[in-house]
Amino acid sequence: MNESNIVLPARRRFLGTAGKATLSAAAIALLAGNEALAQSMSGTMQDVGILNVALGLEHEAINAYQLGAMSGLLQKQVLDVAVLFQSHHKGHRDALIATIRKLGGTPVAEKPLDDYAKALKADTLKSQTDILELAARLELGATNAYLGVIPAFKDAGLAKIAGRLAADETMHWSILSSAMGKPMPMAALTFGA
Repeated sequence: MNESNIVLPARRRFLGTAGKATLSAAAIALLAGNEALAQSMSGTMQDVGILNVALGLEHEAINAYQLGAMSGLLQKQVLDVAVLFQSHHKGHRDALIATIRKLGGTPVAEKPLDDYAKALKADTLKSQTDILELAARLELGATNAYLGVIPAFKDAGLAKIAGRLAADETMHWSILSSAMGKPMPMAALTFGA
């Protein structure tokens, strides 16, 4: 299985589910005869939906790094980087939660660690390299997802935040790939395609 087959479904899932939260609130406003409210709610609720899917990705990353840290397979120096990257994802999570609440939405809840362990197939992680490869796949998937949704935001400020998050994810992917001795992309415009 090549890397694009692993990353693209997560990106498609992110892009495909991001707008689904808009229907009920906007539809209710339309049914109530308030088209202006429906239009403003539709844009805001779409942004909240996108942000909640992004929050789900951050919850997954935090827990993936937790699983890696708890595995006992990481050398001290690699563990330190994993903990640092996890702290970045916690910062992303906190910023997303605050923004979702500011927009009047309800942040998606984090699942139990065991759910992430099953979804990420943590039982198959047998070496430091396995953990680094998983982390790199998740970081690349998040990079592409954030870049892919930038045009969907109704609020340009949120699009900028998504760009900043994509930059962090790209940095993480680059460092992880380098640590595994993988070559950097040779083509321009590698990310977000």
